[in-house]
Amino acid sequence: MSVFIRSAYALPVSEYWTKSIVDLMVDAANRAIDAVPGVKIDKVIVGNMMSGYANHQEHLGALLASSLGMKGVEAIKVEAACGSGGAAIHEGYLSIKSGEYENVLVVGVEKMKDMDTPKTTKALAMAESSDFTQAVGASFISLNALLMRLYMNSYNVDEELMDYFPVIAHKNAVTSPHAQYRKAITVDDVKRSPVIADPIKLLSSAPSGDGAAAVILSSKEGPVEVLASEIATNDLIVAQREEPLRFLATEIAFKKAIKKSGISASDIDFMELHDAFPVVASLGLEAMGISKKGKAPQDASNGRFNMGSELPILTFGGLKARGHPVGATGAYQVVEAFMQLAGTAGQNQVKGAKVGLTHNVGGVDTTAVIHIMRRVE
Repeated sequence: MSVFIRSAYALPVSEYWTKSIVDLMVDAANRAIDAVPGVKIDKVIVGNMMSGYANHQEHLGALLASSLGMKGVEAIKVEAACGSGGAAIHEGYLSIKSGEYENVLVVGVEKMKDMDTPKTTKALAMAESSDFTQAVGASFISLNALLMRLYMNSYNVDEELMDYFPVIAHKNAVTSPHAQYRKAITVDDVKRSPVIADPIKLLSSAPSGDGAAAVILSSKEGPVEVLASEIATNDLIVAQREEPLRFLATEIAFKKAIKKSGISASDIDFMELHDAFPVVASLGLEAMGISKKGKAPQDASNGRFNMGSELPILTFGGLKARGHPVGATGAYQVVEAFMQLAGTAGQNQVKGAKVGLTHNVGGVDTTAVIHIMRRVE
């Protein structure tokens, strides 16, 4: 059974002070549904990480179905930390693949800006072991900072090279209609920005945001086909991994997706990469074999990943500039890939794009979700 994307829509990532989390997911869902007149949704899946903690609201699947007037329709919520959106798409893919469903609505949603910074920090820390990290005050950013320092020391990589990833993201975000921060930055800007957790700085860390993105997956042909959807996991506690600088979950999910898709890595025309921090982008690219170990920052500085180059990444700004409403991010990536492959990316269009990949991560590569899609000719 082939799986297609019939429509997709992403709300601009922003601060929605006057809207609830339900308002956001209903808005995105209705936009996607309206693009396919007469579509009958058989199942609703919501990807979200922290609604219970941040918004005092759970049961999002049933809430969305009810709000859309879909009484009786099966509806669930999927959670995999920052990989929740991608995991929700994966579950929708499997639903269609099984032959049990014809049209599945998947919505990734997160409303983070109602929280103050300490509460957001606590919420994000839940992606790691509460016993091992939260108990000693380790934050999610501090874990990634330690990983980034280990990476730079192990491979003798200058911090300035790492800063090219946020520069690429922001350059692409300038013309991205749904990006939160549509402003170009330089390596010097990143270098001069405040330190959050050394060596991670304000301008090298993906910002939180409110947002929702919706995708309609279907057994009926649409403009984009999902060739493969794979999830893999890694040890939850980073400090206990035998090889901390090996993104094993990404590596496994990528290899499985490539094998099932029937394409080779060289066929991929663009990637929507999980760039929460420069080290995550670097290790993701290296786990997929796109860059050699310790060389992804050099490749970024050499322009290999720029628009119009060999392999464009972060084509709408990535997590860093589009914004990172965590549970929705993976769904945003799939919407962006859909836009590229359907030829509706406007000023952000990758010319001749036929095959695209999305890479969504929960925790520190604790969960990795890979989707490979192609344009239907």
